[in-house]
Amino acid sequence: MTVSPACLADPHARFPAEPPPEGPREIVVLGSTGSIGTQAIDIVLRNPHLFRVTGLSAAGERLDRLAGQAHRLQVRTVAIAREDRAIALREALRAQYGVGQPLPEILAGPDAASQLAASECHTVLNGITGSIGLAPTLAALSAGRVLALANKESLIVGGPLVTGLAEPGQIIPVDSEHSALYQALLGGTPREIARLIVTASGGPFRGRGRAELASVTPREALAHPTWDMGPMVTINSATLVNKGLEVIEAHLLFGIPFGRIEVVVHPQSYVHSMVEFTDGSTLAQTGPPDMRMPISLGIGWPDRVAGAAAPCDWTREHTWEFFPLDTDAFPSVPLARKVGSLGGIAPAVFNAANEECVEAFLAGTLPFTGIVDTVAQVVDEQGGDGSGTSLTLRDVLEAEARARSRARELAGTARRTTTEATP
Repeated sequence: MTVSPACLADPHARFPAEPPPEGPREIVVLGSTGSIGTQAIDIVLRNPHLFRVTGLSAAGERLDRLAGQAHRLQVRTVAIAREDRAIALREALRAQYGVGQPLPEILAGPDAASQLAASECHTVLNGITGSIGLAPTLAALSAGRVLALANKESLIVGGPLVTGLAEPGQIIPVDSEHSALYQALLGGTPREIARLIVTASGGPFRGRGRAELASVTPREALAHPTWDMGPMVTINSATLVNKGLEVIEAHLLFGIPFGRIEVVVHPQSYVHSMVEFTDGSTLAQTGPPDMRMPISLGIGWPDRVAGAAAPCDWTREHTWEFFPLDTDAFPSVPLARKVGSLGGIAPAVFNAANEECVEAFLAGTLPFTGIVDTVAQVVDEQGGDGSGTSLTLRDVLEAEARARSRARELAGTARRTTTEATP
């Protein structure tokens, strides 16, 4: 598959072409109660002269937090995915606003985030976790909003659906690795790019062999050494599935073939990714492991937000290490390359099966090494042969449903087999 970088994340492009309106930039935050959303709101609150949040969306589990955010930011609209929580949200908002004060508009239901993403604003920050972020991504792009994209799954499973909608410069990547690549790519032209080098922390199990990973517990897997993230992303980091997804994302964002996208392990997480150019030089983007830097760039682009996070202290001694990726212990990256090369529904199958397997692992019904093994089996069974040339949203949703069902079935079988084998 060949993708022109001008279609997606071209750092040399400017979207929209006309100058922004005077006053604070209006932002919609999707997934506001999660890790990305809360850090974005922290940036906004410290920079009211730059940003104003007009809308918030969340799943509907942390209503007190969501209502508090809405009141503090004085947003126009609040959206939740769970329609059955709409009354409870109204009560939580009333507790924050007080009697007689007008409440923000409430949207509730599975399409609420998409409605909000299409509302009047400058930038939509998609901080939703998982492929449920696809519909809001498509809605934001269709409405002509700048999309600060932290929801990598929507690009990966949507593939040509997203690339077919995005205008040059319309997507600003927020993942720390892709934000780093985005910045480093400013150092050259597309024809001067030799390789993209995506860094990985290695997670909590760097250096362990496959046999040592079989008995890993959820508590151990959730103890990430450098990043503070939600459970799904943290487990994906431990299996390095996250890195596999990032390879596919880099291919789609920047139009670089899979054979020229490498993964290298960098435990300190200060070098967020690198671009190697044809003259032998390499540009690296560095900074402490703090997501407020790429978030602030995502919502502020093309300008940087002063003081978004603390810089490196270059007066202190630092040791930064780099190691090759152990693909025997962590086969998720080669699997992701295969999936990305297949295209079509394969990325949706890969992602959906992984989400189900992570849930099964966290519930204690699937061993750690069973996550990627099960995903690989589902991909082999249902990923297609790469011969398809078109993709619809219905194709994606149906493929995900089949993959989730099969992954749950296999995870149950794996659990029974493990239990039966225990003396």
